[in-house]
Parts: sequence; structure tokens; C-alpha cells
Amino acid sequence: MNAGVCHMENGTNECKEKNNVKQVLVSSYNSLLAPRVKAACTDSTSYCSSNSHHTNSLDISSSRRSSKMSCESKISAWFNQYSILIQRGIKERRHETFNSLRVFQVLAACLLAGSMWWHSDFRDIQDRLGLLFVMSIFWGVFPSFNAVFAFPQERAIFNKERSSGMYTLSSYFMARITGELPMELILPTVFLTITYWMAGLKPDLWAFFQTLMVMLGYALVSQGLGLSLGALIMDAKKASTVVTVTMLAFVLTGGFYVHKLPSCISWIKYISTTFYCYRLLIDVQYGDGEAITSFLGCSRYHQGHAISDQPISCRFIEEDIVGQIHPTVSVGAFLIMFVGYRLIAYLAMRRMTS
Repeated sequence: MNAGVCHMENGTNECKEKNNVKQVLVSSYNSLLAPRVKAACTDSTSYCSSNSHHTNSLDISSSRRSSKMSCESKISAWFNQYSILIQRGIKERRHETFNSLRVFQVLAACLLAGSMWWHSDFRDIQDRLGLLFVMSIFWGVFPSFNAVFAFPQERAIFNKERSSGMYTLSSYFMARITGELPMELILPTVFLTITYWMAGLKPDLWAFFQTLMVMLGYALVSQGLGLSLGALIMDAKKASTVVTVTMLAFVLTGGFYVHKLPSCISWIKYISTTFYCYRLLIDVQYGDGEAITSFLGCSRYHQGHAISDQPISCRFIEEDIVGQIHPTVSVGAFLIMFVGYRLIAYLAMRRMTS
């Protein structure tokens, strides 16, 4: 009996000892190992997060470098296309620009004008204004009529090369309009240099330089008009007809033939390239008209109250010189037309390719 009780007591003691050991182990784990495991896990999580962030940063940096390299390669390819196209364009069109027929046209026109207005008198207002307007007509019609054929004639080649992916529209267009600029400025310079001094216009180098800048700007604006009409119509015959009618309207409303236009069509002169060129040329030669007015003794005549026996020169001063638009307005209109006509041409080409 004692043995059984002892055995039972020994079992109970063993159970107690096992429970005590378990409690000691749990307590030891909580007090010693748990903080270390937790710290280790925290470090591991931080390390993983750091690695993940570093990896993401590398991916973003790599993506940015790739995008930057792609952008640089596109720009490099664009400039490569542009340089090749502009070199080809200069080689092809330099003979066309300076062919014998065009050179003959310009030389014949400037020699004829210089001979007819040979050393014209500063006081002959009517004759001088006629010369200035003839210059405006010639360098409005000549560049625009030549430029109107540019895109229609190249349409087949352009479509073929574009369909094969040889170049972009922007590189072709920029090469087309910038490659011709130097060549388009030479003939107007030759024309004015001969005509100006033969006709005996204002004998001042600054006045000559101003007149040259006006003529060059006008030639480029007229060329832009031809390019835009050619790109919009894309048919050489139709485009030449439209540009002829357009320039006729611009010339008639330019301010030399008619001063009092009907109100329904008076707005045309404000989009007329000839009108702004003519105004600038007059301003270079006569300014606001005060000097020539006092020189000719026209101060007693006032606009709207002219005497019936008023000299012709005084009437021309009142109608063509005094009280006209400011030169800044004409220059601003030229700048808008220079950019606007070429933008229209580009959008028309883009519509055609799309």
C-alpha cells in the first residue's frame, strides 16, 4: 500500500517537475530568445524593404535612363534626316532657283525699272510711289508663283519615301523651308541693289538697308503664301490659278490704285501682303510726310479740306503718306504672316499624310 502510494506520489512529482521545466523554458524563451528573434525579424524586414526600395530605385533609374537615351536617339535621328534632306534639297534646287530664265526675269525687271525711273526727283511723289508699288507687285507675285508648285510637284516622291519610313514629316518640311531661305534672298538683293541706285531713291545707306530688309521680308512672306496654297490644294494648275487671283486681290487693295474701298471688301487690305510692304517702303522714303510737306509748301492743305487747284504732289502726300498705319503694325503683320503661312502649309501636309 505504501509502495502504491509512493508510486503515485512519485508520478505526481514527475508531472510537477515536467510542468516546472516547461514553465522555465517558456519563461526563458520570453525573456531571452523572444527579444532576439524579434530583433532579427525586424532587421530582416528592414533589409528586405531596403533591398526592395533599392531595386525599385534601380528600376526607375533604369527606366529614366532608357527613356532619356530613347529621346536622345530620336533627336539624333531627326537631325540626321534633316541634314541629309537639306543637303539633297540644296543640290536639287540651286539650279532651279538660279536657272537662266529666273535670273533673266529679275535682271530684266530691275534694269527696266531703273531705266524708267532713272534718277527720279525726290519731289516727284507720284512717280516715286509708282516705283515703290511696282517693286511691291513684282516681289509679291514672283516668289509666291514659284513656291506654289513646290509641294504638288514633289507629292509623288514624298509619298513614296514617307511610306517606306525614310524620314518624318517634320524633318522633311523644315529642310524644305530652311534650305531655300538663303537662295530666295539673293535675287531680291540683286534686284534692289541695281534698281535703288539707278532710280535715285533716298541716297542714304541706312535707308537702303531698311528698304532691303523690307523687300527680303516681303519676298519670304510671299513665298510662304505660295507654299501654303500649294500644300492646301496639291494640284499645280489649280494652285497657280488661286495664287494669281489672291495676288490680284492683294495688289488692287494695296493702297495705290484705290484709296476709298467699299466697306464690304475693305477688310482685304488688312490681310494683303502688298499693302504692308507698300506702307513700309513709303515710311522708309518719306517718314510721316512732314519733311516733304514743308519742302513742297503743302502745309496749307489739310486732309479732307483740299483746295481744288491743289498740286498733284500734295494730294499724293495727303492720301498716301500722311496719317497711315504705324510701321510697327506692318512689321508685326509680316511676322505673323511669315509664321502663319508656313504653319498652314505644315498642317495641310500633315493632313495629307494622315
